[in-house]
Order: sequence, then C-alpha cells, then structure tokens
Amino acid sequence: MIDPNVTHDVLREFLDNSSLAWGLIACGAAQLSKLAIELVVHRRFRPAVLIETGGMPSSHSALVTGTSACIGWTLGFDHPLFALAAMVSFVVMYDASGIRRAAGFTAQRVNALPDQLWPELPAKPLKESLGHSRLEVLVGSLIGPALALPGLVYLGSPLHLLGLFGVGPG
Repeated sequence: MIDPNVTHDVLREFLDNSSLAWGLIACGAAQLSKLAIELVVHRRFRPAVLIETGGMPSSHSALVTGTSACIGWTLGFDHPLFALAAMVSFVVMYDASGIRRAAGFTAQRVNALPDQLWPELPAKPLKESLGHSRLEVLVGSLIGPALALPGLVYLGSPLHLLGLFGVGPG
C-alpha cells in the first residue's frame, strides 16, 4: 500500500521545483507564440501548431535553456548540475538544428517520390517539419531564460504561488 505521507511529500517536492516549472512554462509560452505567429504571419487560426514540432520559435530550446538557467541561478553557475543541464541544452539545440532538420529535408524528398516506386512506404506522407533553423533555435534559447529567470526570482515555485492563493498541499 502507498503511504499517503510519502505521496504528499513527493507532490510537495514536485510543485516546489521551480527549475522544472519555469522551464515548462517557457516551453509552453514558446509553443503558444507559434499560434500567434501563425495568426500574424499567415493570417490563419490553426491550433494544430500547438502540438507540432518545428517552426518559430523552438519550444524545446526554450525548455532546456529555461530549466538550465534556473538550475544555474538556484545552485550556482559553477555547480556540476548546471554544467550537465547546459550540456544537455547544447545537445538538444544541436540536434534540433542539425539531425532533426536534416531528417525533415529527407522526409520532404521521400514524400516527393512517386507512390508506386515503393509500395511498402506508408500511405500517409512522412512528417517534414521536424527540426529548426538556427534562428528558430536561437530565439527559443533566448525565450527560455527570459521567461524562466524573472519567474523564478519574482514569483517563485508553483507551491509558493498556490500558497499565495491559499490552495495547495498543506
């Protein structure tokens, strides 16, 4: 049987993890901005962009840089966990603008092939929008810390915010 005190402690710790929370908020904001960009640039309301990969800005870059910045701010920029978070961020951003983008270009070319060439290929076209341009990664990587650090410093953790409204685990 699960001890309710342990569950309560885990929930408290999860809600008190500012680095995770603000990294996710930065990711969500970057993803939501894609909807706004779609409205302004393409003059259409297409909510599907909220769950698509690729495009401006890179929400994955916002997630990893926002989380890394919060870890550095909280533990110190000389802490080994910040170094690990920074390295993971570099790998994610490199893959987004390199490997995933190249896979998208390859999918584009495969989709252009005649259907009868390889009957075993899926009937549905391969997903082409997988990666990001360097500019999309750069913008996402700037959004992350720009949202996460002020949130961390001025608003604190979700647990702290819930406490201000008188709700949350007691």
